[in-house]
Amino acid sequence: MSNIAGWKSPRRRHAPPERPKPLRTLAAGVMQLARAAFAEPYNLVVERTEIHLRRLPAALDGLRVVQLSDIHHSPFTGRAQVERAVELANSLRPDIIALTGDYVSHEREYAAPCAEMLGRLRARCGVYAVLGNHDHWTDAALITDLFRAEGIRVLVNEGMRFEHPSRPGASFWLAGVDDTMVGLEDLPLALAGSSADELKLLLAHNPIVLRRAARAGVDLVLSGHTHGGQVTLRAERSPSGRPRRRLLRGLGRQGDTQIYVTRGLGTVVLPVRYGCLPEVSLLELKKQ
Repeated sequence: MSNIAGWKSPRRRHAPPERPKPLRTLAAGVMQLARAAFAEPYNLVVERTEIHLRRLPAALDGLRVVQLSDIHHSPFTGRAQVERAVELANSLRPDIIALTGDYVSHEREYAAPCAEMLGRLRARCGVYAVLGNHDHWTDAALITDLFRAEGIRVLVNEGMRFEHPSRPGASFWLAGVDDTMVGLEDLPLALAGSSADELKLLLAHNPIVLRRAARAGVDLVLSGHTHGGQVTLRAERSPSGRPRRRLLRGLGRQGDTQIYVTRGLGTVVLPVRYGCLPEVSLLELKKQ
């Protein structure tokens, strides 16, 4: 027999700890973000906001305005999404429905179906609309005619004195401008006929009109166009709590003029949203 005195068993070797795989971690994070971004356009929410206005007639305190914008009916934003938004808007029992542009994206074949679906909107005091840049890039005259045939009043650089049918004597100036980006906005024309001391509510697709609206004495502007950023990776306010310089969504102010910018419904370029849910806006106007 061989001598085994002093023999030592070999040491057991442990497998080295698995090193982190940064590329795998990155890929997993990107996949998770992509899944969320493609799902988010379908997560429609109601955004409720109170807006306090000094010149709002006391009899109109609590007036409910529902805003829809940037529908972009197209292969990216299908019938089910638009019909869901219409159903949700009607369920809010609005006094006014405001449509602030970009109803289709480039393809004329989507104009008639979009008008038919929006024609189902119901509000106590009517549905009012303005045009956006995509509507002009598609066929502004066609969209205007289709909307008017559905009973939607399209305001093209024009205004009117709005009176609530069940609240006599209480009125304000409701106006709409054509799109700024295509060079057709005429704010003075939209405000022509209004009185200096009455509340002025302006529908304007592009929020860039805000400074001009403030100089013209407009009380409230309703806009879209920005999609809220569509893909947002940072907060709307800076770490110090101050709002970012460019208002992409929500309620803002320039002097005595307030503006509400909705995130809208649809998408452009890619059918994705991130950190920026599509919205139906319910704005309750309150006497300040």
